[in-house]
Amino acid sequence: MDLIESLAVKSEQKILLVVLDGLGGLPRNGKTELESASTPNLDALAAKSSLGLLTPIEVGITPGSGVAVLSLLGYDPLPYRIGRGLLDALGVQLDVGAGDLCCHANFATTGPDGRIVDRRAGRISTARSEQLCAQLQAAIPQIGDVAVTVRIVRGHHFVVVFRGPGLSDLVSGSDPMSNHVMPTKVEALDLPGWRSAQLVNEFLRAASSVLRAEPGANSVLLRGFGQILGVLSMSERFKLKSACVAAYPMQRGLAKLVGMDVLETGQTWQSELQTLREHQSEYDFFFLHFKETDEAGEDGRFEAKQELLEQFDEDILPQLLALKFDVLCITGDHSTPATMAGHSWHSVPVLLNSPYVRPQLVIEEFGERACGRGDIGHVHSCHLMGLLLAHAGKLRRYGA
Repeated sequence: MDLIESLAVKSEQKILLVVLDGLGGLPRNGKTELESASTPNLDALAAKSSLGLLTPIEVGITPGSGVAVLSLLGYDPLPYRIGRGLLDALGVQLDVGAGDLCCHANFATTGPDGRIVDRRAGRISTARSEQLCAQLQAAIPQIGDVAVTVRIVRGHHFVVVFRGPGLSDLVSGSDPMSNHVMPTKVEALDLPGWRSAQLVNEFLRAASSVLRAEPGANSVLLRGFGQILGVLSMSERFKLKSACVAAYPMQRGLAKLVGMDVLETGQTWQSELQTLREHQSEYDFFFLHFKETDEAGEDGRFEAKQELLEQFDEDILPQLLALKFDVLCITGDHSTPATMAGHSWHSVPVLLNSPYVRPQLVIEEFGERACGRGDIGHVHSCHLMGLLLAHAGKLRRYGA
């Protein structure tokens, strides 16, 4: 990517990167969710586009959403320790200072024996979660000399920020990422994390006491610890004036971390589309994110994910095409197969359309296995940015 940065130049061409969260899937009855969906508009676009497969991190590695999106934006995620808690905090516009410890949190349901019954607490509503966050904030404003901030993110997700001396993100999480097991104890991963581990375990004990009488959301799980760090912006690296259109706070936080303007938008796909339309003339790179496909995959709802892809094809894609971006890319950050009900290590289909593609005429659909035969080939997600910049005329020639 150092080479890409050295060659980057400004141009008038506009790039739209559309991310359908958790797009990749696994077959059920012979076809994945994407392959099962009726997507005539995507299929027609695929026939005149370049196709391929993306590996978000490394072969066999299951990525979290934050590092997967970071990779799509052209940042090799391996050198960065970016906890999801930091992205959540930035996404809900908390003032995160140097040394603050940010934690991604779930409301969860635990049984009488302490085992996790549902690590998402039945996906309780944002309104109910906000009430519970207010209860936690009132009951636990401080632990010793450390201030505690609790804020809703969305649904069962919230964020906890600790502010005080000597904090470190070198701690493990309490979320085992599965049901029917005990929460894991938060432990220091290195000596600097010892004080933070003690602090976080104290918060978990206090939170359990506050929520004890709740019928569903009677427990808290913490993971994704992070602290602020310096990251070169998209403008500094790629000479891009970039904007993010996303309803989900974590993606908004990540966009802010890499110096993108985060545009205010509503919670529906149509409202995001309207935001994009209103600001199209102001930027030369847009990151447009849709979350719901990932949620359907995580819940194991194959038909629901399929229907959302059909909705995107019928309602959203024609409007995106009407905006006539010079470069249009449609992909996912990672795979979330409904058959696994969670993120997976499987590669992600990608479609790239511009006046300079080499479409293979034998491919007339957008799906995982069709993309595997495409001319882009199988590349790491962090290399996608180089392709987008090249197709937009934003890279100088290298060498004599």
